[in-house]
Amino acid sequence: MNASIYNCNVIELPKIHNRAGNITPVSSCVEIPFNIKRVYYLYDVPGGETRGGHAHKQLEQLIVAASGSFDVVLDDGVIKKTVTLNRPNYGLYIPPGIWRDLNNFSSGAVLLVLASEKYTEEDYIREYEAFLTYKK
Repeated sequence: MNASIYNCNVIELPKIHNRAGNITPVSSCVEIPFNIKRVYYLYDVPGGETRGGHAHKQLEQLIVAASGSFDVVLDDGVIKKTVTLNRPNYGLYIPPGIWRDLNNFSSGAVLLVLASEKYTEEDYIREYEAFLTYKK
C-alpha cells in the first residue's frame, strides 16, 4: 500500500448553528470520501492509556473528537505526524496502510469512528514489524 501521511487530512464537517445546540450531519460520499458501513466510539479511556496501535489493509476511517480531545499519531513507515483532534465538527481521514496510535486523551473524551467496512480481523495489521514489511 502506497498511502503516506500526506494522504491523511483533517476534514471540516458541516456545523449547523442553533441556540438549542449545534448539529453536524455526515453522509456517505458527501462530507467524507467513502460509504459508512460501521460506526463505533471509544470512551472512558483511563489517563495515560494508548489505543489504536494498528493499521488496516482496506479500511478507511474518519476519526472525530465527539467530546474532549486526544492525539492521533500517524505513521506511514517512513514519516510520523501527530494530529490533535478537539472539535466535533472536524474529522481526521485515514486511508488504508497507515499505522495509528491514539493517546493523550482528555478526561471525558469520546472518540467517534466512521469506517468504510464492517469489522474483519483479517484487515488488521497489529504488529509494527509486520506493518513495515507490508509497506515494502
